Amino acid sequence: MKNIVLTGDRPTGNLHIGHYVGSLKNRVKIQNEGQYDDMFIMIADAQALTDNADNPRKIRDNILNVALDYLSVGIDPKKVHIFIQSEVNELTELAFYYQNLVTVSRLQRNPTVKQEIKSRKFKESIPVGFFTYPISQAADITAFKANIIPVGVDQLPMIEQTREIVRSFNHTYKEVLVEPNAILPSNSACLRLPGIDGNAKMSKSLDNCIYLKDDSKEVKKKVFSMYTDPLHINVSDPGHIKDNTVFTYLDAFSTEEDFRLFYPEFKNLDELKKAYQKGGIGDMKIKNFLYQILEKELNPIREKRKYYEQHLDEVYQILKEGSLYAKQKANQTLTMVKQAMQIDYFTNDNLKKEFLNNK
Repeated sequence: MKNIVLTGDRPTGNLHIGHYVGSLKNRVKIQNEGQYDDMFIMIADAQALTDNADNPRKIRDNILNVALDYLSVGIDPKKVHIFIQSEVNELTELAFYYQNLVTVSRLQRNPTVKQEIKSRKFKESIPVGFFTYPISQAADITAFKANIIPVGVDQLPMIEQTREIVRSFNHTYKEVLVEPNAILPSNSACLRLPGIDGNAKMSKSLDNCIYLKDDSKEVKKKVFSMYTDPLHINVSDPGHIKDNTVFTYLDAFSTEEDFRLFYPEFKNLDELKKAYQKGGIGDMKIKNFLYQILEKELNPIREKRKYYEQHLDEVYQILKEGSLYAKQKANQTLTMVKQAMQIDYFTNDNLKKEFLNNK
């Protein structure tokens, strides 16, 4: 079986460092290791419209922003096909067929869907397209027979639902589809990076993000405003690590090299944590250390972004070629799906031949 990678993001705004440590770095790592036969990254504009139908301009305006974020973190268009979801209409048709394999009650039990409905306060006014997006996501994955899906932990229920749809289809019709496997970041701190305000989730809608495109001044402002330990009033007070956003970010980003470069008083994060818990280290010093680490990480990303911002024709062509390639691959799967479902009526005159044979 081939190893095919698929992942993607909704173009509702610029990508942030939660996306970066939660999935983007993993994608670059997979890309550079090269242990795959094909790799796709999707800009999920159609999915984004399910809860932004009244504001399509928001989605349109962010497609190039997300593409720039991909390229700036190191996604290589020579190795990866970046495509726009709505340009591959085969995905919509596949989702339509898969709808018959999933019950309303099963969708209602999906933890990710439940959480998203709650966070958006939809209640009974949830758009049908948004409610059924696990089915749409299954179409996105299976269209390319992808079996390697780099995701954040919040997407695990979606991958499981895709696996269920694959099993149901293959059992009902024919062994055509491939079950996907989720690939999570190895660092547990990266699974769900909190917002700078201490909120459990970094979210564009909550405006508690550090974006990949943020300049140095903006990053510093956000880092120094971070939620830390409300009981750590004086420098001499013992500090608490648990639920301290700055230390969660240090867990996600810091390396021993960072300590050698920016904080040589300590060898590693464990030593710093112990010292902070004893008291004697101010929060501003810890925040400045984090800021230096983030600057080291983000500066190369900013430089790459500047290049691509000055070469938008190149970005446009990357998206166009990626979308055409994705469409060809998805069409191959759709053809196999329709054959398995016996709705390929005009292929080799099958419908007429079968009618004559049954007379």
